[in-house]
Amino acid sequence: MTNTATLGTTVPDFTLLATGNQSFTLSNLRGHNLVLYFYPKDSTPGCTIEGQQFRDLHAEFRQLNTGIFGISRDSIKSHDNFKNKQCFPFELLSDPGEIACAVFDVIRMKNMYGKQVRGIERSTFLIDAQGVLRHEWRKVKVDGHAAEVLAAVSSLGSE
Repeated sequence: MTNTATLGTTVPDFTLLATGNQSFTLSNLRGHNLVLYFYPKDSTPGCTIEGQQFRDLHAEFRQLNTGIFGISRDSIKSHDNFKNKQCFPFELLSDPGEIACAVFDVIRMKNMYGKQVRGIERSTFLIDAQGVLRHEWRKVKVDGHAAEVLAAVSSLGSE
């Protein structure tokens, strides 16, 4: 088994720290669909809008037995502040060691103010209740993205 997730295969297990002084282990959530969305940085405009859109559709995701988790390299303290300020009803996962980032291959070289820096490419992954990667979105454009993911979750039962 490889250490990276590929469509149609079981996602390798990993554990990260989560907001609310919790720990997240992927395999502990079998039996639920999962949306893992990777974003560059807490409290930045695009990342805030993306989180708000997932927040606003959270009840519909829950009705479809689907958990949402946001992941970035920010600290738990930063995540707790961001989550509380935006009233996110889901946990944020801290990945400073790029463990999940490596599993989903989301680290890219990006231009920031004329310099090349390593950063997270905004990406979302839908994992089914058996732990299989069913959909992936890369180079995500924020507006309307959460609704697009919700539509994919809705179609899981009919695939």
